[in-house]
Amino acid sequence: MSERPDSAGPDPDDAFDEFEELVEEETRRDPDLAVIEAGSRTLRAQGGPPQADVPARPADPEVDKALREVEAELATRWGETKLEPSVDRIAALMDVLGEPQRSYPSIHITGTNGKTSTARMIEALLGAFDLRTGRYTSPHVQSVTERISLDGAPVSAERFVETYQDVKPYVEMVDAAQECRLSFFEVLTGMAYAAFADAPVDVAVVEVGMGGTWDATNVIDAGVAVVTPIDLDHTDRLGGSPGEIAGEKAGVIKPQATVVMAQQPVDAAQVLLKKAVELDATVAREGLEFGVLDRQVAVGGQLMTLRGLGGEYTEVFLPLHGAHQAHNAAVALAAVEAFFGVGAQRAEPLDIDTVRRAFASVASPGRMEVVRRSPTVVLDAAHNPAGARAAAAAIGEAFQFSNLVGVVGASGDKNVRELLEAFEPVFAEVVVTQNSSHRAMDADALAAIAVEVFGEERVQVEPRLPDALEAAITLAEEEGEYAGGGVLVTGSVITVGEARLLLGKG
Repeated sequence: MSERPDSAGPDPDDAFDEFEELVEEETRRDPDLAVIEAGSRTLRAQGGPPQADVPARPADPEVDKALREVEAELATRWGETKLEPSVDRIAALMDVLGEPQRSYPSIHITGTNGKTSTARMIEALLGAFDLRTGRYTSPHVQSVTERISLDGAPVSAERFVETYQDVKPYVEMVDAAQECRLSFFEVLTGMAYAAFADAPVDVAVVEVGMGGTWDATNVIDAGVAVVTPIDLDHTDRLGGSPGEIAGEKAGVIKPQATVVMAQQPVDAAQVLLKKAVELDATVAREGLEFGVLDRQVAVGGQLMTLRGLGGEYTEVFLPLHGAHQAHNAAVALAAVEAFFGVGAQRAEPLDIDTVRRAFASVASPGRMEVVRRSPTVVLDAAHNPAGARAAAAAIGEAFQFSNLVGVVGASGDKNVRELLEAFEPVFAEVVVTQNSSHRAMDADALAAIAVEVFGEERVQVEPRLPDALEAAITLAEEEGEYAGGGVLVTGSVITVGEARLLLGKG
């Protein structure tokens, strides 16, 4: 489609001509049907689903070099899985930076699964209501710059490098005064809070790294605390039951805040409610004060009716798949309503058209994300049993695969058996592999568990991820081009990120 020289957008006349050509092309069949189909095809060509905002490597060699140097320096620090139960170091960094995290209100998100997608939905809603947002999420899918977003998009590589250089002298001051240096995650958290203050943002949407009480993000006093579903993960650090894990995650609840709770296991809910009472916090519970009233599968996502704190929101389209994403949407909506005082200071709901526009714009890279067709390849970053169950249900609902092949590369510290068991009913075959992380489970060790779950004839081992993808695509194609073969790549955010790159995304 050609473009006018004085405009960045498509020429409407050209679009009309293309529409007319398509109608003429189809008129030999049913004229009315031809008009409908031509219009649909034209709209798809101009619109399409929201594009996932995963940045590629910088095109400028100097910028790329500078970013790699920053990444290399960050990599010398404690990784995200090595923790010390203390916020002393990050508090010291905030102190020397001048407490940037207190210059804007915050929404703090904890839970086991769904945090990043919920954060993205909250960000989209706030942005649609003309607020400048900062979003801090982890881990990243492909680029470390994804973790810090302004105005709904990751900061540029240049800004990421500049922010690091700005805080580096203060980081070194804190390093010198502490028994242990600041960790990778603590430095990034400091960078995010400083970048948000420098922007400046109207509100920060902050996802915890792990837990809550001792998480590096927990130096903010968020007026809204969000708790997505709690399940078993990181049990060696957070506890062996949902109730124990909830005790750690409840640390994000601050005095007189509003707590927005997704549906929880009974013991987790009890712990969270007790903490809320102790801190005189207001609680909004999914299934009682808010929730999903109705959802229907739609092309490219789902159509929802949500009950918020201020009333019903009908015909809300979400371009993400799965019941779990509808529940994330309900939580996100309630969190934004709470931030604006709906249900407390004001009774009327948020503007429905603005809410619809916001949800329709949401993208969540690596979460039921289609990255290829013929055969269809879907990426999902499920890395624990609860996430795997949600992904298995979503792919069965949203896609009609007659031959679904799994590519699984997991971390060695996860409950891999239960993860594989969740996928066993939906995978015809599974190709086990490993990603490049030092935490990756050895492919042969993963295969041994997979054989016990799937049977030897359904398991193939390909230690290299490129070979695993090729093998899975070949297996999916065996039934023929129109037989409904598909591939789901899952098991780890790192596996999904590396697969995304290999498949030409970013």
